[in-house]
Amino acid sequence: MADGGCAAINTKIEEGEGGYILEDVPHLTDYLPSLLTYPNPLQDNPAYSVVKQYFVDVDDTVAQKVLFCFVSQIVVHKNGDRGIHFRRAGPRQKVYFKSDEVHACIVTCGGLCPGLNTVIREIVCGLHYMYGVSKIIGIDGGYMGFYSKNTVTLTPKVVNDIHKRGGTVLGTSRGGHDTSKIVDSIQDRGINQVYVIGGDGTQKGAAVIYEEVRRRGLKVSVAGIPKTIDNDIPVIDRSFGFDTAVEEAQRAINAAHVEAESTENGIGVVKLMGRYSGFIAMYATLASRDVDCCLIPESPFFLEGKGGLFQFIRKRLKENGHMVIVIAEGAGQDLLTESMQSMGQQDASGNKQLQDVGFWISHRIKDHFAKEHNMAITLKYIDPTYMIRAIPGNASDNVYCTLLAQSAVHGAMAGYTGFTCGPVNGRHSYIPFNRITEKQNKVVITDRMWARLLSSTNQPSFL
Repeated sequence: MADGGCAAINTKIEEGEGGYILEDVPHLTDYLPSLLTYPNPLQDNPAYSVVKQYFVDVDDTVAQKVLFCFVSQIVVHKNGDRGIHFRRAGPRQKVYFKSDEVHACIVTCGGLCPGLNTVIREIVCGLHYMYGVSKIIGIDGGYMGFYSKNTVTLTPKVVNDIHKRGGTVLGTSRGGHDTSKIVDSIQDRGINQVYVIGGDGTQKGAAVIYEEVRRRGLKVSVAGIPKTIDNDIPVIDRSFGFDTAVEEAQRAINAAHVEAESTENGIGVVKLMGRYSGFIAMYATLASRDVDCCLIPESPFFLEGKGGLFQFIRKRLKENGHMVIVIAEGAGQDLLTESMQSMGQQDASGNKQLQDVGFWISHRIKDHFAKEHNMAITLKYIDPTYMIRAIPGNASDNVYCTLLAQSAVHGAMAGYTGFTCGPVNGRHSYIPFNRITEKQNKVVITDRMWARLLSSTNQPSFL
């Protein structure tokens, strides 16, 4: 099982004219219809006094797919179905929690990712400065921290500088999801807002928590903030930490390029993150312009024979005297021999354990040119994975993390629950858990972006 189990949430569907479909998120009033509402404190917040319109209209939604655009207004195709929409994120005129009754908690799960501390900081500061909330705690050590570890009191002063650090100040772990124990802890501590930061397994766990909270009839909002450095979460435009990862990957690629061009027949191999999706490798390659070949999970390749990788390496070395190869961690796993594979073993999050394809392919390249062509090469292998994961977010990701955190806070205060938030076509939205856990976002190798990469590197498509 992944970080959490999977729950079958009944998506709220609303249909309108012209093929309009709203995939709505749950609300506390779905099972607690008599809840009181209160004026949103933002209307008295000096910071928002300059804003012409405080609140998002209750009927504002965001289209999942944009097929036609005119007069700078984003709409669906004028002659086609209006398609699937999601509820737009943002502050509402009425809230379902009094500021002094809110007891919020934040938990981070799964692997590290640039920007985690920024999200934590901005949830705390958003709750405190926008809504006057003072009771906020952090769960230490992922899901299992709900029932096995201490909590951390979070205030704006405590989190003031954490965005300058990598990792997560709350600690994290994989697995450890025990729904009953987690919800017991939420209930016993009087927590009524739960902010869950993590990948697809973590969001599945958050969905199960929401279902149990609803079954018990608790006034608890469960909000997710999707996290994956690989950018493989569907529906949303991109995931936080991705921009930072691509930027930091440039340093590793540049080092490989310097090493490769400084010696005769030099080859630099850089392995980047991308278990199932090659977005980091693809964008880092396009940004670098020093990469000769990019290998990703979505695009199978082969080594031997005409049109294979070895032939291309030999050709590029003859032309330039050096080359750089970028490979995503999930690429080429089918080429590894059965004896080297982990035979279906999984980590605590339910992810398949992969072999080090960078190490493997480096040795295959060395062996091939030593045996087949008696050609002396110098190969340097660089794996910057943990260096990239552990750095703080860059400027772009820090701004993005702020918007994600504030969207989650606005949604929870407005009584929405069982949702995750993220940008869809540039507009932040509230998305049902099941939509971001049902599949993984992958590079489409028949799309223009992959064609741009092939044109940039002049590598074969290996098809």
